Amino acid sequence: MNLPITDRVIWTTADLELFPDNGNRYEIIDGELFVTRAPHWKHQKACARIIIALGLWSQNTGLGEVVPAPGVIFSDTDAVIPDVVWASNDRLSVLLDEAGHLTAAPELVVEVLSSGSENEKRDRELKLKLYSARGVREYWIVDWRKQQVEVYRREQAVLNLVATLMSGDELNSPLLPGFTCAIASLFA
Repeated sequence: MNLPITDRVIWTTADLELFPDNGNRYEIIDGELFVTRAPHWKHQKACARIIIALGLWSQNTGLGEVVPAPGVIFSDTDAVIPDVVWASNDRLSVLLDEAGHLTAAPELVVEVLSSGSENEKRDRELKLKLYSARGVREYWIVDWRKQQVEVYRREQAVLNLVATLMSGDELNSPLLPGFTCAIASLFA
């Protein structure tokens, strides 16, 4: 019996357990392994500002929780570490496994673009498709270099670009009633 020959290794979440805890991020999308180093200072600063804004809003409304860089294990061959996620209290109760990992889509995922065309392509294409297929309701792509935020919202079962917000704009969302954030404040 001849088995098909493939030149592609399929990585799984079990493989991730074998990697060292060395500060790198290991993600798998459709069985492909991606390794990234610790992000740029301004990348982390933008993440922190988003977490603060969403955290204060969440604390005031009591509607959900925001977390930086959680593991999201969609399947054995799709496990990612988004920069920021927000999940409603209702949804959070069904998302977490016993190890404290998200096992399904939170309502909101935020990726802050890292340096390099491969990283940008992954966030704009691969992760957009993954988050769309897995049911994320809203996806923000934050570009600290251009000081802009692209907002994708679920429309007819797909995440579509609905706005590109610049420094003078305000970020709000029907997903987050009453939430507002000046785009400029994310990069100040």
